[in-house]
Amino acid sequence: MRTIAVVDDNPSILQGLDRLLSAHGFRVWTFASAELFLEAHAECEADCLLLDIHLGGISGLDLQRQLIASGRDLPVIMMTAIDSKETRQAAFDGGCIAYLKKPFLSKLLIDAIGRIP
Repeated sequence: MRTIAVVDDNPSILQGLDRLLSAHGFRVWTFASAELFLEAHAECEADCLLLDIHLGGISGLDLQRQLIASGRDLPVIMMTAIDSKETRQAAFDGGCIAYLKKPFLSKLLIDAIGRIP
């Protein structure tokens, strides 16, 4: 069973993604901030990180950079409600495997997770 860590500062989105991913057979850990994820990410042993870009505090892009700098090679799927060419490019330059604009179809997320080796 794959474990997906979800970081988003919107409680409704966290709850919805938890339900969706659980219904598809994934173990799900949810975090309301990048800081909370950093405190607990070692114990959750996620196979993939579903990460909102625009968070209060540490941004999703900054969290992605911190993980890479620390040697943590974790597949990242970025999501955002505020899409821009620059943000999208920064996400892919940082190594994300997929970029989803909110609201997105459930199938797009499940397909992106399915592409993870």
